[in-house]
Amino acid sequence: MLILSFVYAALLLYLGLSVLYLTVFAVAGRFGGTDDVDPQAIPTVYRKIGVLIPAYKEDAVIIESVQANLRQQYPADRFELIVIADSIQPAVLTQLAQLPIRIIPVSFETSTVSKAINAALAQIPAGQYDVLMVADADNHMAPDFLSRINLAFEQGWQAVQGHRVAKNTNTSVAVLDAISEEISNHLFRQGSRALGLASSIIGSGMAFEPELMRAGMAKLHTMGGYDKELEMNIVMAGRSIGYLADAYIYDEKVASKAVFENQRTRWIAAQWQFLTNYFRPGLRELAAGRMMSGFKLIQAMVLPRVMLLGVLTLLSALSLLATRPFFQLTAPVLLLVFGFSLVISVPNYLWKRLTVRELLLLPMLMLRFARAALNMRKAFRRFMHTPHTGTPDVQLQSNKSV
Repeated sequence: MLILSFVYAALLLYLGLSVLYLTVFAVAGRFGGTDDVDPQAIPTVYRKIGVLIPAYKEDAVIIESVQANLRQQYPADRFELIVIADSIQPAVLTQLAQLPIRIIPVSFETSTVSKAINAALAQIPAGQYDVLMVADADNHMAPDFLSRINLAFEQGWQAVQGHRVAKNTNTSVAVLDAISEEISNHLFRQGSRALGLASSIIGSGMAFEPELMRAGMAKLHTMGGYDKELEMNIVMAGRSIGYLADAYIYDEKVASKAVFENQRTRWIAAQWQFLTNYFRPGLRELAAGRMMSGFKLIQAMVLPRVMLLGVLTLLSALSLLATRPFFQLTAPVLLLVFGFSLVISVPNYLWKRLTVRELLLLPMLMLRFARAALNMRKAFRRFMHTPHTGTPDVQLQSNKSV
């Protein structure tokens, strides 16, 4: 019994530290933390921007996305869309070839986003672009997105993350995925910057000085989740990462429970591989007092939010059987504090989308997340692609107010 009490107390300590970490960042995010520049500012130069678009089996969305992303307010001769075409149908490639973009065909025995990007970087001569940006094949950049990126680099930034938001809320799963995305924006981008730390990057809507990106991409180990490794390599090189809260890029959210589970399986595997490869370097960064990179390790050690919510809910129910006040109160208090951190991290426009139907779906997604954790070995052997199918939710974009 004493051993069980010790193990349970250790578990509560870990959960308590996770909740404390998230709550500090949630509160910090309410007090600023963005690096946006006045969009009316006149830049001294319009940098040449290359937009890398990895597209693996993205026949359903790539044409629409390219056409949308060509409609930038940025000078047309100062940016280029670069579609990295992997397993795209010939008919779609023919349509793409008629658009004013660059196409880089690639093929791999086992395809990953990092392989596609590195293959494209190998074909791009040094100095051809002043800024390299990454967008997913389903992403739609806001018309002023590249202008805001250019202004950020005008201020001296060498790495920035834009504000990725949902372009669809057509199902309850998509609504919850959109909320999860915005919570991450608040915690790990806005909250991080408010505390003077580097913003997290998220795989798309991010822009870099080309040589910094090349150096970071050359040191990757994981099958998926290359963005976390790239982020760590950048901050370990002594560079910070800015967050542009007003530079919007719209991303398709998963619309079904099966796709949610598939995507989370890949994410959990990537987080585990990241910890395996960067645990010791991260500890060295912390020991040396380099908090910007050290906190990236701590962030990776925090239990994923859906899992944390499920565990705390389960332990709060079990606390009714406890006899000691410590075990009776700790889990319910942690659940309340964690709930508070989530509530203050959700923007107003998404509260309007949340209904009882989404709340009732949460237990099912928790179970799906648990199953994803148990099946994460699948993602060690192959890249688990997330299919994209939809068009933008125009009403969501026009009514968004963050």
